[in-house]
Amino acid sequence: MTVAKTVHSSLGSNTTPANTPSLAVSWYVLIMMCLVYTLSIADRYVISTVLEPIRKELGLTDFLVNMAAGLPLAIFYLAFGFPLSWLIDRGSRRNIVAASLVTWSVMTMLCGKAQFALQFSLARIGVGVGEAGGTPGANSILSDYFAAPLRPMALTVFSLGAPIGAWLAAQFAGDVADGHGWAAHAATAVAGTHGWRSVFIVLGAPGILVGLLIYLTVREPRRGQLDLAEKASITPGLRETFAFLWGQKSAINLMLASAITAFWGWGLMWFTPTFLQRTYGMTPGEAGDVTGPMHLYGGILATLLTSWLIAQPWFKDPRRIVWLLGAGVGLATIPSIIIYYTHSLALAKAMLWIFVPAIYFYIGPCFGLLNNLSPPPMRAIFCASTLLVANLGNLILAPAIGGWLSDFFAAGATGDASSLRLALLCIAPTGFWATYHYFTCTRTMLADQERATGVTLAETQSA
Repeated sequence: MTVAKTVHSSLGSNTTPANTPSLAVSWYVLIMMCLVYTLSIADRYVISTVLEPIRKELGLTDFLVNMAAGLPLAIFYLAFGFPLSWLIDRGSRRNIVAASLVTWSVMTMLCGKAQFALQFSLARIGVGVGEAGGTPGANSILSDYFAAPLRPMALTVFSLGAPIGAWLAAQFAGDVADGHGWAAHAATAVAGTHGWRSVFIVLGAPGILVGLLIYLTVREPRRGQLDLAEKASITPGLRETFAFLWGQKSAINLMLASAITAFWGWGLMWFTPTFLQRTYGMTPGEAGDVTGPMHLYGGILATLLTSWLIAQPWFKDPRRIVWLLGAGVGLATIPSIIIYYTHSLALAKAMLWIFVPAIYFYIGPCFGLLNNLSPPPMRAIFCASTLLVANLGNLILAPAIGGWLSDFFAAGATGDASSLRLALLCIAPTGFWATYHYFTCTRTMLADQERATGVTLAETQSA
């Protein structure tokens, strides 16, 4: 018996159980999981806003500071992703998400206490270990609060955490670092001072409270309750899960597409605050003032518009959602090139208002579609696999390649505005590569969705 047949025979027929969670409860859980994602993004990417002051204080090159900031977190995020996802597919997802959030929040605060590069790297390792359990657990929980036709919409709302978190990491953190505005007053109240160290302390503290709230108020749902009538009598092992995943060609292409999009979009945004500071003589706070509203307003608008759009009847065919993602990323690649080519700040800002929203609108639909390409007992592993390749791209390869290219173009000198510009111009065209995989994904998507969940296109369209 194949893995797919084993899973389906153990789960039963495709009917909705009587204990479907209420709409109010489902949306409360969605909001809480969105908070988890918000804090994950904020704590992970806050360093990009204050990367230049950290580099100067520690006396590092572009390559080395990006390795100290991104590599330790990414390696341990990836290393712990599969073990924690294995536990998520078997144990209490609520407990794992709450514990993960508290762990990475404490470690984020310790980043602000580091006195030299090794201490900072060790704290970033702790952030990576904690965050490895957050997003896979949240995705798996939400898949048992929202049925298959609503998952792309729900996971798109969940992905609002990305623009809100990035805003916190940009404008809020920039204000704290510069010591002005209400953010600086909050930093003084919490950390006793402001500057790049206090940024980590202020952003880490709320996660401890949210983690406790999740533990006390979120109910662990019955696994697979909205897909098939009976709970799985077996849970496939890693070997079976990966064998099934490899047979889902649409899932493989969707993972590659989202990973390359993350390398392109989030990789460029990793360097953008530094690029603005070097090219246009901005402080961290001024760079945050430029990009912060783009993350907050542009990112939220793009995410909400996408959520509304894919909830329309025409998009009940999942292939149309993927075509939308591919076209959007391909078109947004053009302004991403212009940003780092032009010497006009006004033109760069205009293009950023197009590019920044584009790094958000794909996140929720990709998570939702991926959950529909995976049987319920395999969803955390599928999510972890996507996060592995995505974070390999935007947390390891993009900082390493961008930093190395900047040092290379500097020809032995310290990296400057010109060398960083050339480095980012080498990364920007990769958005076209992502578009190719989005379009390729649609070839087998309908068959793969039915194989994973038993849900046909006709059933989706009639829901």
